[in-house]
Amino acid sequence: MRAEAVGELLSVSATPVREALHTLKVEGFLELIPRRGFIVASLRAKDIRDIFEAHALIAGELAARATANIRAEELKTIQQIHDEVLAAARDDDTDLLEQKNHEFHRFIYQLADSERLKWALNAFLRYVPRAFYAQIQGWPDTTIRDHTEIMEAMINEDPEAARQTMGQHIRNSGEKLAEYFEKRQTEVLQDSAKSNAR
Repeated sequence: MRAEAVGELLSVSATPVREALHTLKVEGFLELIPRRGFIVASLRAKDIRDIFEAHALIAGELAARATANIRAEELKTIQQIHDEVLAAARDDDTDLLEQKNHEFHRFIYQLADSERLKWALNAFLRYVPRAFYAQIQGWPDTTIRDHTEIMEAMINEDPEAARQTMGQHIRNSGEKLAEYFEKRQTEVLQDSAKSNAR
């Protein structure tokens, strides 16, 4: 895609479009191909694992700080959200599960009281396609197990356990997403090979 074509399509000047495209390139979403313009950057399973490793380190620190800060009323709130996560998983309501999972994490990160770490985490979360989780086999079971361990650490007022369990939870999610991505890539290549063989 070229800035001029995108600008025409959106009825805006090519200059802000060009700036936006270059920003997306710097952030790793686009590649610039000489004489062709911008194309969407390819994503590899390794990239997913790298993103989730960085995500895990920050999320673990936020969980540790949240555990150190949490008050009884807030613990009741996070327990209620956790119960809703469990109910959604039991009912196989993947849309609600995804919503409650997001709520669970957001509440914990808010309790950490660190705007800078939350900002850094959000930079990584832009690369995480939340909509895919519902399609990943085993994700609800992983979520139930991992969230229960995080809750136990918070109830026991153990920041280090919260750091470890949250970090491992994020890594588990990242691994499931990377495996799903690898499987999809293999299926696409096999379909392409079959089409070419006809």
